[in-house]
Amino acid sequence: MNKVQIKNRKAKFEYEFLDTYTAGLQLTGTEIKSIRQNKASIQEAYCYLHEGEVFVKGMFIAEYEQGGYANHEPRRNRKLLLLKHEIEKIEKKLKDKGVTIVPTLLFIAESGYAKLNIAVAKGKKIYDKRESIKDKDIKRDLDRRMK
Repeated sequence: MNKVQIKNRKAKFEYEFLDTYTAGLQLTGTEIKSIRQNKASIQEAYCYLHEGEVFVKGMFIAEYEQGGYANHEPRRNRKLLLLKHEIEKIEKKLKDKGVTIVPTLLFIAESGYAKLNIAVAKGKKIYDKRESIKDKDIKRDLDRRMK
C-alpha cells in the first residue's frame, strides 16, 4: 500500500501551532479514490466551525478519472469527524483574537480511512517569520559542516 502524505508546507511558516488534532473526513467514494492516487491539495484550505461542527473549506480533491456521472465536486466543503469534547476545546480557543484552524497533513491511516491533521494556530508576525528563516539557515549551515 502506497503512503499518502499530502502536507501544507506553508502552514508551519505562516502560523504558530497552539494545539493539534487528528480528524476523520466525511468523503464520497470517488474522493477517497482520488486521495489514494495523491491527487489532492490542502495548500489553500482552512477550517471553520458551524453549528457545533467543524468543516474544511478550500481543500482540493481532483475528480476521479473513472468516476463518470457519480463524480464529486473538487472544492466542496467537507465535514471533519472529531469528538465533541475536542470541538468544545477548539471552540474555546477560537474566541481569542487571531486564532484559526489550519489543516497541516492529509494522510491515509492504517485502517484505510483518510485522516486530516489540523492545528489551532495563531498567525506569526513578520519578525517571527524572519526568525524562522534565520533558524533554518543556521540548521542548514550546521548540516553542511557536519558532512
